[in-house]
Amino acid sequence: MTRFVRATALPLMLFCLAVPLHAQSGVSVTPDVVYGHKAGMALTFDVFTPAQPNGAGILNMVSGGWFSQWRAPEQAQAGYQALLDEGFTVFAIRHGSAPRFDVPEAYADVTRAVRYVRLHARDLGIDPERLGVYGGSAGGQLSLMLGLAPDEGDPEATDEVLRVSSHVAAVVAFFPPVDLRRRATPSQRFPARLPDQAISFAGGLVLPTASEQFVALDFEEELGASVSPIVHVSADDPPTLLIHGDADTLVDFNNSEIMHAALVASGVETGLVVIEGAGHGFRTAEDQAQASNALVGWFEEHLTGH
Repeated sequence: MTRFVRATALPLMLFCLAVPLHAQSGVSVTPDVVYGHKAGMALTFDVFTPAQPNGAGILNMVSGGWFSQWRAPEQAQAGYQALLDEGFTVFAIRHGSAPRFDVPEAYADVTRAVRYVRLHARDLGIDPERLGVYGGSAGGQLSLMLGLAPDEGDPEATDEVLRVSSHVAAVVAFFPPVDLRRRATPSQRFPARLPDQAISFAGGLVLPTASEQFVALDFEEELGASVSPIVHVSADDPPTLLIHGDADTLVDFNNSEIMHAALVASGVETGLVVIEGAGHGFRTAEDQAQASNALVGWFEEHLTGH
């Protein structure tokens, strides 16, 4: 069973040379677009363009436990099909992963990805003012940070990407951790490497409980607030939807409750979808369908006006 809680405030007013490899169901896929470099490696995303684009773009944070795994586009597309069917162009954003890179570094990567997409919006066939972001678990935390802590870019930067705004127009976060201020230490709850039993949901990754130490949460304590969405809520935040199972034992449901309450208190348009009896990752087909319908509906309402 699903419960939906909504609060509505007053309205708040390249491309590289990659070549599409294949198409399924009229979808054109451009893999491995390079949006930056770090530590001698490329940062990449895949683009899924529907046959009839509606002009809005959705950036999926491919992240579970702040580990970002590459998947063959033909496998990943199924997780995006509900969005593609409604005309959204989808970007599968990958970031530098644990254990080498920590949460602040992953956040810096995905922020750059937003700037890159905005800079090349015309070539990508989208409106830079109609971008949505979403993800699950760690991907939900990164999505919230992108929505709640944007900036206008650095006009003095020599890198043209860094001169571009990082603003997005709508956010959906599945079961996100929202306060990392007390977690900036190694943790037994979030693994450093991807365990074999990880599952995918809506194009992203979800990690079950594991017994390995999680290095991504091992960073300077003073940086905890900088990557804690709950700290960054303000009245000018974009419409934000939270979706969480009330039986989640990995990221407690209270994370979404306090996030929703903070958004309501600041007058931000927000909603909370509670999937009763669901644990972390929405493993049943029914739970996944409920979450997917809410995701697509939120973006349709706030990015297309439907």
